[in-house]
Amino acid sequence: MNYTQAFQSVNLLALLTWLFIIFLPNMKYTKRIVFGFTIFLLSVVYAWMVFSTFKMDDFKEFSTLQGLMTLFQSEQAVLLGWIHYLAFDLMVGLYILDNGQKANIKHVFLVPCFLFTFMFGPAGLLIYRIIRYFHQKNLLDY
Repeated sequence: MNYTQAFQSVNLLALLTWLFIIFLPNMKYTKRIVFGFTIFLLSVVYAWMVFSTFKMDDFKEFSTLQGLMTLFQSEQAVLLGWIHYLAFDLMVGLYILDNGQKANIKHVFLVPCFLFTFMFGPAGLLIYRIIRYFHQKNLLDY
């Protein structure tokens, strides 16, 4: 499998998982699919790629912007970064789903948060926190 195919595969997997979060939030296995399957699988692929690709000297490049720019000139490094984003955005989506359900926020209000998290990561979390604030009047609660 080449990097383009791997990119398409992880994107499809993430998209399908987001569909579970958005359309089947109360299904018995949705949270297990998100965390126990998709995030786990993305983590395995990510870890395998990191440990089979990077050399110890490469890790010092993470300390400067120029070093990161140098690292991310390869397709493999960009794919690694993308898998990282997909896994962590799904973790944020899972947090929003779980926390929103515990706070009794109607799912329809969570959907825009999921869409923004899927596309713009932290912006979706920010929108969720604002919605939660207006729902509970407490910005600092977890």
